[in-house]
Amino acid sequence: MSVTFPDLTPDLKAAMPRLRGRLLVNQSLAELTWFRVGGPAQILFTPADEGDLAYFLANLPREFSVYVIGVGSNLIVRDGGLPGVVIRLGPRGFGEASAQGDVVTAGAAALDKRVAEVAANAGISGLEFFFGIPGTIGGALRMNAGANGTETKDVLIEASGIDRGGNKHLFTHAEMKFDYRNSGVDPSIIFTSARFRGQIAEPKAIRARMNEVQAHREAAQPIREKTGGSTFQNPPGQSAWKLIDAAGCRGLRLGGAQVSELHCNFLINTGAATGHDIETLGETVRARVKENSGIELHWEIKRVGMPDSCHSGAQRELRARNP
Repeated sequence: MSVTFPDLTPDLKAAMPRLRGRLLVNQSLAELTWFRVGGPAQILFTPADEGDLAYFLANLPREFSVYVIGVGSNLIVRDGGLPGVVIRLGPRGFGEASAQGDVVTAGAAALDKRVAEVAANAGISGLEFFFGIPGTIGGALRMNAGANGTETKDVLIEASGIDRGGNKHLFTHAEMKFDYRNSGVDPSIIFTSARFRGQIAEPKAIRARMNEVQAHREAAQPIREKTGGSTFQNPPGQSAWKLIDAAGCRGLRLGGAQVSELHCNFLINTGAATGHDIETLGETVRARVKENSGIELHWEIKRVGMPDSCHSGAQRELRARNP
């Protein structure tokens, strides 16, 4: 059964006469995520630029929940959809990337891969790791995204963001409070841009490194499937995929969801999976790894929204076990 939320956009438009961005009601989020699953957003807002975003947040009633998405590469949307407002920063207003000297400036909607390319074209080394991360700079800031031994924290100078009241903030490296796959900045902050510093180097050497990163991804990860990023964080001193493999979960299926045969820290939508299938398969993997090794895996992929009514009992159990 499809989910339909009440249409509150007329009230919002009336309260924000100078809004320039786009408001859509009951917009499918499955189309906007790599897994291609999940219910709708009650309201999907795409701001025109940073000023439009600030205006929207300053005038949005506090009772509205707000969630931000990028390209949806690290996201499972549950089948009941997301009530409230989902904000999607688009490439037109937030996707620019440029270089000057040894510094790269990028909007939060800029693809990590594009930022690596801009840096390479300018002869700036140190940002090659972004070439292998299938997300945006906004997600990289929130999650301290990393690959091939380098993390966002290793190159960040500062980041800009807007708070829930529509106020702009500038965060220094120290104020980002980076940890493994996490930033300690208030979750309500919506990052809008960032500045990174690399080292001047020979563009050919930078390109060679990026090609290595891409070749590794293509050989080791199911990048041509309906999948997300790495499903679980690596426990200290361990590799999540090795623990999953040792627990006998490689190729494990549940409904339309499957643990990748190529890299078992990736889950796949084989074609007809639901958000429930993928999340439940992930929880099954966590339980088997815990039983086999005693180690508890923690989700790296974000899971948001409400369960479909037919799965509400199972999802309540999931939330109780993994809040």
